[in-house]
Amino acid sequence: MPQILIVDDSPTEIHVLTTILTKHGFTVSSVGNAEDGIKTAKEMKPDLILMDVVMPGINGFQATRQLSKEPETANIPVIIVTTKDQETDRVWGLRQGAKDYVTKPVAENELMEKIKSALG
Repeated sequence: MPQILIVDDSPTEIHVLTTILTKHGFTVSSVGNAEDGIKTAKEMKPDLILMDVVMPGINGFQATRQLSKEPETANIPVIIVTTKDQETDRVWGLRQGAKDYVTKPVAENELMEKIKSALG
């Protein structure tokens, strides 16, 4: 089963996403900030990362850029999952190296389509 890493500082969002993903057969891990997300991605090498943007410390855009630039994590697709719903945010997120962008509250069908697409 593909392993997905959720990087989000909201326990509620982590719970919602974990519930959706496990229902669809994914193995899920989660961390509460971007620094831990980068560290865990390097250690765990998940098949996909769901990245929040607004978090304490470095934000999801910065973490996505860092992950996409480092050879050991560059091949892990990142989908940004955020409340930031402006087109400029979406464009910026994709420019940082994200494969896709989903706004909260997450629609289960949309999320599953984007995950399937990102995993190829």
